[in-house]
Amino acid sequence: MKNNSLLLQGRLVAMNFLEFAVWGAYLTSMGSFLATHGLATEIGWFYAVQGLVSLFMPGLIGVVADRWIPGHRLLGLCHLIAGAFMLYTGYAALSAGETVSMTQIFITYTLSVAFYMPTIALSNSVAFSALNQYGMDTVKDFPPIRVFGTVGFIVTMLAVNFLGFQTTAHQFFLSGALSLVLAFYAPTLPACPVSSGDERKSLFHALGLDAFSLFRERRMAIFFLFSMLLGVSLQITNGYANPFIMGFKDIPEFANTFGANNANALISLSQISETCCILLIPFFLKRFGIKRVMMIAMFAWVLRFGLFATGDPGSGVWMFILSMLVYGVAFDFFNISGALYVDQNTHTDIRSSAQGLFMIMTNGFGASIGTILAMQVVNHYVIPDASPAGVLRALHALHPTPAVCGHPTDLARRLILSLETTPRRYYSGFSGYASNHASATFFVSLRCMNLRAEEAVLYAGGGLMADSTEEDEWRETERKMQPMLRLFNLS
Repeated sequence: MKNNSLLLQGRLVAMNFLEFAVWGAYLTSMGSFLATHGLATEIGWFYAVQGLVSLFMPGLIGVVADRWIPGHRLLGLCHLIAGAFMLYTGYAALSAGETVSMTQIFITYTLSVAFYMPTIALSNSVAFSALNQYGMDTVKDFPPIRVFGTVGFIVTMLAVNFLGFQTTAHQFFLSGALSLVLAFYAPTLPACPVSSGDERKSLFHALGLDAFSLFRERRMAIFFLFSMLLGVSLQITNGYANPFIMGFKDIPEFANTFGANNANALISLSQISETCCILLIPFFLKRFGIKRVMMIAMFAWVLRFGLFATGDPGSGVWMFILSMLVYGVAFDFFNISGALYVDQNTHTDIRSSAQGLFMIMTNGFGASIGTILAMQVVNHYVIPDASPAGVLRALHALHPTPAVCGHPTDLARRLILSLETTPRRYYSGFSGYASNHASATFFVSLRCMNLRAEEAVLYAGGGLMADSTEEDEWRETERKMQPMLRLFNLS
């Protein structure tokens, strides 16, 4: 029996490894891919849709697993569909080239995650069912098995990082391929029972909506509320942590730092911490109880975001690292403990549906609310508005630049207007273009020409500093004018 138990644990380890390796291949790096392929303002929707489909898909799939199709077979079927759609998403993104549109990949991506998200809860149910069949203790034996799910997530994160897939569509191919592997492996796992009751059931019961009756219990209602708050926090860093860290590459001080160039590797410390913290769950649950464990998790989320906000890949990288380490407590102490809590406090007839409801609250309502709010904040304060009105606002805020006006701007402008006798017209203004792919390029006109009916007026100038001499500045201005004069054979 011991050998059989070890074999079962090994098979469940493989299932959990593949389950989360599928997700890790793109979850933390997809934001950087979207940001570099013309979809920076849409990042939030790609993560929010995971929450939106989690509002109903885990519950529906849980109902099917409880009543009609054994969970292990349904797990394989869901991964078969999810993997196929993810592979097509990668193909469409790769074919689109440097600029990808929402219509090219969003629909197939949505269909893929619609069938993937229920498998997280379903894989828990498959594992719990198998462990119970073999007379094993789920509280004691499940966490070490679940650790390897996190290991799978880390492995594919690092693979994407060091293979250079963080900003390419290859991350979708990797995810889809792993999903197909699990699709063929899952049906070989121990069979999960389905409800065999012959009694007449109401529509409410048949659709699995009876799991929502758990809200009648005060303790379960509080538990599901905390689940939603966890989801709000979780998806913000999933969607924007990688682009945030890689954004430091645009700052010369951090351009060559390891963290700025290997964001996924840095973020993987979160999952390594998660792996270690999973092993602490049995001790903390028995020592402190579920309520105190949940409070510890919520406090850890505060530290997670506070350290992330104040750190950088240079001298402040220690705050990034500490933020990643705190993540293990923030995530595991509620997420894994929550799955165990649901398993222990629900009847077998609605257990899969209850696990689906847990997913609805975390990866459904919570993830959707958190990601959409984060997207609004990031798009407003970080992503440039390349619409015509946005471009005009940016140019108005930037003009005149210190290079052509001086600093402080207001004082320098008044001096220029009082001393200069010739109007500048287009000199020191902007020229450039704005595209329909959320990008705009403009240059300050330091050399320009105004063509009139019978003449051309050329403009150039120089900047006066405290130690400047008039003669040198005048000669420099004449030299700047030479390329334009040569166009008219006047130099």
